[in-house]
Amino acid sequence: MAPARDEDRSADERTTVVNHPNWRLPEVPAFELTSPDFRDGGILPIWARAADAGGEDRSPTLHWTGAPRETRSYALTVYDPDAPTGSGFWHWAVYDLPAEVESLPAGAGDPQNGRLPAGAVTLPNEYRQPRFTGAAPPAGHGEHRYVFTVSALDVPHLDVPADATPAVLGFLMREHVLARAQLTGVQETPS
Repeated sequence: MAPARDEDRSADERTTVVNHPNWRLPEVPAFELTSPDFRDGGILPIWARAADAGGEDRSPTLHWTGAPRETRSYALTVYDPDAPTGSGFWHWAVYDLPAEVESLPAGAGDPQNGRLPAGAVTLPNEYRQPRFTGAAPPAGHGEHRYVFTVSALDVPHLDVPADATPAVLGFLMREHVLARAQLTGVQETPS
């Protein structure tokens, strides 16, 4: 059965946005992203929560495999599509990860600890801090998804302004994404 055309949908159906991090992104092949710290759809470790929410703002270990041979670099983002902002919440964005890199150790989200590979660039997150900010959903707001995405790119370097947001990174890399790997962790703050 063919999907309904926009003109055949009600006004409410046309304005309802699917709360999915890949909504309106180009469809590309998938490769695998895993972590020894949590399973896909599982609860993020307490230390991956924000410091002001009982955690350590520490990014988890990430491993990826199966990217296309044509990959020249990677970009990594962490996004909460469930944040009550109307636009989600970007927790981390790194680009120009070299093509030979296929993992990041726990804590790589803090550029000051030297765990990112040479040449990798971290953009400011929603708090305008160039680092990983841990999970901190509002109390009683329910479970939030934290979507870790590694995008395989067909260029070794992206020309991104130093003060750009992760959303701008997404726009600038859009035409260069060869494949995408995703891993989702969840967290909740009880009332």
